[in-house]
Amino acid sequence: MVSNDSESASGPEVSASSLPARRPLIGLPTYSERTRFGHWEVDAAVLARTYVDMTERAGGIPVLLPPTGIARPELIERLDGLVLTGGADIDPSRYAAEPDPATLGIRPDRDESEFGLFELARAAKMPVLAICRGLQLVNVAMGGTLLQHLPDALGHTDHARTPGAFGVTTVRTTAGSRVAAIAGQEVKVHCHHHQAIDALAPGLTASAHAPDGTIEAAESDGSFLVGVQWHPEENPADDRLMRALVEQAAQFGRERTR
Repeated sequence: MVSNDSESASGPEVSASSLPARRPLIGLPTYSERTRFGHWEVDAAVLARTYVDMTERAGGIPVLLPPTGIARPELIERLDGLVLTGGADIDPSRYAAEPDPATLGIRPDRDESEFGLFELARAAKMPVLAICRGLQLVNVAMGGTLLQHLPDALGHTDHARTPGAFGVTTVRTTAGSRVAAIAGQEVKVHCHHHQAIDALAPGLTASAHAPDGTIEAAESDGSFLVGVQWHPEENPADDRLMRALVEQAAQFGRERTR
């Protein structure tokens, strides 16, 4: 994500002295993939390294969370913040829809684990940053629905032009929103998604849109819950969203241990 402002997009660099004395633990859900390690090819819980690096740069401690079934309260009790990561499509049955032929790669293990994680985090008022699939999960979990294939609804492929590659697009944030306060009025972002929010869930407010009107960010009042359809981890020059989460997570951890 790169601001169009003349100032540095990432703002002042994070120095060791500016980091919280106790770095907050940030949960990062992983996904199960067939993975090659040297001569071995095995099922593994994996996550793009960009998420880990972004968390580290922002001052958090990344904690990788495998999709092991029902989320446990003991896990949330040990975390200070949660990033709902990108990935495969969510099962349409979770928002009472029939699957579109373009809805592919559903991962029931991720759905079960991450819907549970989000429910527990929300009940604890834990800070949450939701990215791409993560925003879609938040919307569904709170009662919203999804457009299952944007090219059918919009007539173009601007949100996912090239398989396996992120495109850069400009989104406009909503004045007065938390996303606008963090990222500015107009932001260049890295996108790759063929689904998006259709009916916005009660309790969420749209806080950024693409030029075609697609909701590109949403947030809630109260505790920190911000979701973006783009991928901030793909731009190491701008960690503002992650730094905002880490700051909230550090405060959450301090208040919980008082």
